[in-house]
Amino acid sequence: MKLSRLCFATVFTFAVLIAAGEVKTYAQAPTDPQIAGIVQTANQIDINHAKLALQKTSNPQVKEFANQMISDHTSLQKSVNDLAKKLGVTPQDSPTSKQLKQQATDETKKLTSLRGDAFDKEYASHEVAYHQAVIDAAKTTLIPNAKNAELKSAVEGAAPLLQGHLEHAQQLEKSLGSK
Repeated sequence: MKLSRLCFATVFTFAVLIAAGEVKTYAQAPTDPQIAGIVQTANQIDINHAKLALQKTSNPQVKEFANQMISDHTSLQKSVNDLAKKLGVTPQDSPTSKQLKQQATDETKKLTSLRGDAFDKEYASHEVAYHQAVIDAAKTTLIPNAKNAELKSAVEGAAPLLQGHLEHAQQLEKSLGSK
């Protein structure tokens, strides 16, 4: 279960980065410590945005979704931290993790400036786009290029969880009348 959660976190992070074009800009793949740092960063960003949603929304559906994101990503974060400790890897910042942090700061500023329905709609729309990018990149880039059979299997096994997050975000977006 821990390996599957780590792979999900890794898939999640790299899928978003690939979809955003961030990974292509680096000639060399990140090191294991940088990967651990990227995964930690991505999870923390999702946790932080969900916590912001809990503070700003009064919509029970948005609260339910945010609580799910906090729960799932906190669990993933623990798995990543446990594995990094087990492997003796100290997470490190990288250009990618720094860029993720900057993008999160920008989105947080946008979310913070919104209130009520406008906040809820932006949060839901952002989550739909983010999870769709993850699924697309996993299907088109990660799974076909995975060399290790166990990794490929774990990535493929993460698909139902990713799809579940996307469907939940889409339902939320639809219920809010978002974009």
